[in-house]
Amino acid sequence: MAENQTNKLVKGAFLLTLAGVISKVLSAGYRIPLQNLTGDIGYYVYQQIYPLLGMITILSLYGFPSAISKLTAEMNEDEKHHSLRSFYLPLLLIMIGISGGLFTLLYFSAQPIATAIGDEKLKTAYQLVAVAFLFIPFTSLLRGSFQGNMQMKPTAYSQIGEQVVRVLLIVLIAYLFSKQTIGLYKIGEFAVLASMIGAGIALLILVVFFIKSKPINHFQYKIPWGHYFQTIFTLGIVASLNHMVLLIIQFADVFTLVPGLLEYGLSNTEAMEAKGVFDRGQPLIQLGTVLGSSFALALIPALSKRRLEEDPAKFRGYIEGVFLFSFYLAAGAVIGLVMIVPETNTLLFQNTKGTTSLRILSFAIFLSSISITGASVLQGLGYFKRSAGMIVGAFLIKWMANQLLVPIWGINGSAIATVLSLFVLCMVIFIELKRNVPALVVMKQINRSAFGKASACMVIYITFIGYLIPYETLQSRLFLLLYVAWIAITGAVIYFYILLKSRAFTKDELTLLPYSTLFIKIHRGREFIEK
Repeated sequence: MAENQTNKLVKGAFLLTLAGVISKVLSAGYRIPLQNLTGDIGYYVYQQIYPLLGMITILSLYGFPSAISKLTAEMNEDEKHHSLRSFYLPLLLIMIGISGGLFTLLYFSAQPIATAIGDEKLKTAYQLVAVAFLFIPFTSLLRGSFQGNMQMKPTAYSQIGEQVVRVLLIVLIAYLFSKQTIGLYKIGEFAVLASMIGAGIALLILVVFFIKSKPINHFQYKIPWGHYFQTIFTLGIVASLNHMVLLIIQFADVFTLVPGLLEYGLSNTEAMEAKGVFDRGQPLIQLGTVLGSSFALALIPALSKRRLEEDPAKFRGYIEGVFLFSFYLAAGAVIGLVMIVPETNTLLFQNTKGTTSLRILSFAIFLSSISITGASVLQGLGYFKRSAGMIVGAFLIKWMANQLLVPIWGINGSAIATVLSLFVLCMVIFIELKRNVPALVVMKQINRSAFGKASACMVIYITFIGYLIPYETLQSRLFLLLYVAWIAITGAVIYFYILLKSRAFTKDELTLLPYSTLFIKIHRGREFIEK
């Protein structure tokens, strides 16, 4: 029976991880046609509201559902019933109170925010974003209750349904703008409406599952309001900050980048366009971070203080393995991207504007992957407030660095500020991990020789292909697509193949991967050296 429960939990976690990866890929991918159809200024308009929309998504997918899931699991352990009056309604009221507070704060601050960022035409878009916060309690309550009962399909299906509808509508909005059917600032307003419609679709999917399963009754018992509120606030808001690392960094750009570019000497229109050019890096960072941290995050739920106390050596090895995969995947992605930034920039965004800032931002892929993995480990150990405080600290560093560097170096200064803030966050997280798991060894686990060989082989290969097929000869986007796809796939294969042949992983580490038998065969398992 216990084994069946464990299998169900593992399958459910995998399903949620898969849905999360698909959603993140969609979320990063749609911004490419959005920029292509609306230009850099249209992209700027969208990116000025996107961080807030992203925060709503994370609160409704990861934050509040995690809290509700924990409370549901506690109810199951205590053999209490999921009462409408004593469980669902109190939780819904608490979340409505929190979301209502956020709505009120943002709605009446829309004008001051638009004034502060230097673009008062965004006021209506911010007011609509405030309304979108009101959808959070309903989808969160249903997702969390299903997850607490180890039913992951409703959350996964609703997540993908929401994202697909939202993406299709936003691309449609961009197309209408390109045909001059709607105005520039309607891009932001209609994008918010697209997110609301997506949330409505998600709610509809969840309600259908809820009606089928009927996990509800009319028993009554004393409502533990304090426990409910503390759990929802701590897990729902504080813990969700870990998923908002990149959004919070972008949020600093919303307020500081355009004013800084005006000081740099650009006109208002030029500053808006430059902000759009800078934001080209966001989908690339997001995709790279998904590659570098999603596998690690899929393993994080198994972490707990109890496991650390029961089997310290095995627990440390588990964490070290998580970091090892994140390091190799994220580092490989950064090296490969830096080598083909001009081609990638032209393929995705039609020209090479902002190539230098994109190269600098590429390093954010590595730092954000490691930071998100480390913060997740800390949260797995129960240190929610500490990891949240570190992320807020990174936001403040980004804000101050932008104000210092953007007036001097323009968007390149903002790229440096992003990398600097994530670097500090990474260092602080490692210091905190070392304090709480003293015997933890991360950097020493990295096979520097294997990493050096794999990186060098990939760089030589990409350089050789670039010599054979110079960038200047790639005139059409079709040729660029074939070129970039070929380089990305073959470069990744070479990189990972050399890592395997150079014994960068132990056999136990490789068994954590899908198709582990194939990877072990490539390594010629008989002579596998185990650490």
